[in-house]
Amino acid sequence: MDNKKIHVLFCCMGNICRSPTAHGVFRQLVTDAGYANVIDIESAGTHAYHTGEPPDSRAQSAAHQRGLDISDLRARQIKSGDFEVFDYILAMDYCNHDILTSQCPTQHRHKLHMFLEYAPNTSHRQVPDPYYGGTDGFHHVLDMIECGAHGLLDDIIARYSLGDQQPAESD
Repeated sequence: MDNKKIHVLFCCMGNICRSPTAHGVFRQLVTDAGYANVIDIESAGTHAYHTGEPPDSRAQSAAHQRGLDISDLRARQIKSGDFEVFDYILAMDYCNHDILTSQCPTQHRHKLHMFLEYAPNTSHRQVPDPYYGGTDGFHHVLDMIECGAHGLLDDIIARYSLGDQQPAESD
């Protein structure tokens, strides 16, 4: 592989619950595996409802209980240029996948996937939106995202032959 970074974008509706949670989980997994210098991670929403806001406090709390800090993330809306830049554009549910598909230029549609396509041990294909529910929903979402994140990293390592390279030492 050349020195080009692999760019991963997680997408949900408002970018304050599911996609920043996936961003944080995957960021930690990539860092722990020693690939932070190779894989760039972002998250975005299909809507601009919460632009500039941090993740939902319940998402932050659930993540914190698992040793993850996502408080530095800020919501943003997907931009047209994202379809060119990102190698993986991962939707949390079918509705957002449809929105992304309608916005995505044809030549980049191969980059769009349902995030849970990478979760090998689940029959679920959608990460449910926990926003209107209680705190248990945020923990359930974290379980699903952790499973998908591991499968996604495995896919990236295989697709880009990263296993042939020595991961960078993490601090």
